Amino acid sequence: MAANGASCEQPQKRSGAKDKQNGKSTDSSIRERRQKDKEERLSLVLWKRPVTTLHYFLLETFIKLKEWTLKLWQRRGAVFLVLVLCSLFSFAYSTEGAHQQYVRYLEKKFLWCAYWVGLGILSSVGLGTGLHTFLLYLGPHIASVTLAAYECGSTDFPEPPYPDQIVCPQGGGADGSISLFSIMSKVRLEACMWGAGTAIGELPPYFMARAARQSGADPDDEDYEEFEEMLEQAEGAQDFVTRAKLGVQHMVQKVGFFGILACASIPNPLFDLAGITCGHFLVPFWTFFGATLIGKAIIKMHIQKLFVIITFSKHIVEQMVSLIGSVPRIGPSLQKPFSQYLEAQRNKLHHAESKLDENWLSWVFEKVVLVMVCYFVISIVNSMAQSYAKRLQQQRHSEEKTK
Repeated sequence: MAANGASCEQPQKRSGAKDKQNGKSTDSSIRERRQKDKEERLSLVLWKRPVTTLHYFLLETFIKLKEWTLKLWQRRGAVFLVLVLCSLFSFAYSTEGAHQQYVRYLEKKFLWCAYWVGLGILSSVGLGTGLHTFLLYLGPHIASVTLAAYECGSTDFPEPPYPDQIVCPQGGGADGSISLFSIMSKVRLEACMWGAGTAIGELPPYFMARAARQSGADPDDEDYEEFEEMLEQAEGAQDFVTRAKLGVQHMVQKVGFFGILACASIPNPLFDLAGITCGHFLVPFWTFFGATLIGKAIIKMHIQKLFVIITFSKHIVEQMVSLIGSVPRIGPSLQKPFSQYLEAQRNKLHHAESKLDENWLSWVFEKVVLVMVCYFVISIVNSMAQSYAKRLQQQRHSEEKTK
């Protein structure tokens, strides 16, 4: 009997070992297929295959528009309410009366806030690959207000033309009346709106990961696949970046609200995966979004704002210009355009016409902005074309399974 039992156990062990080997071979073949598909999609870019990329981009655009139209139709009650509110505002906007001054004020504030919220969304959309609007728009705006405040001795810039153009007030202000807090309060609204936009930009990965976890479906997102692979290989992670990502993931998962708040409150490039992490582990929406909003729109925004204001304060700028001039050989030639640019800005603040031609620094900055915006648009086209290519790959694999 014992011999028979032993002989029965051996085939079972062999069959279990074969199943494990078959499972490993199946997993490796799936990984190889996914890697091959990914390489094929990544080759679909404008500078390699322009015609195919534009074709796939247009097809993906039509599919997205159709999906959004269906979603709006499913929420037609909310859409109808928004249309009614817009009609009422349009009627109040076009009707003459004493209320017009309040309507104009609300319109101005709404457009100003929407502008910065939109730039914030563009900055965080695409998991860190978005348009870096802080460096291109908000940072220069805070720097301009800081330089103007020290030059004018006041932050009470006449409106209009502020915020489109900064001009010193007629009376000016007393020397030394400008403080760090007065400049911070002057740019607080636009800075907080930009921070709120960056928090809103973290929501799509959260909803995608949450829906994938609840439904068990395979989402159409490369970053979520990388996140799942990172969780599978957590024990054997050796490189610093993977261990840092895992550290953020463990902190967000275990500490909850305050962990998300801590990650969102500092300039943290790894926070891009926080939305996926919270969605995957089914963190409640208001826990995630509340902590992200407070961290990005209030705490982190004040840190960044304070850094820019201190960097562009009057004595720091003068020290920087003199430091540039002290560089051997090339110092004087570099110092001259910086000095000319600052002098031209001072003249503009005091309504004086600048006799200097366009400075090469401003020309270079305009071209850098143009290049970054073009790169952002191209990356959107490439990304949408690759999304359509993934649809075709998934359709092809599903057809192969049915055969």
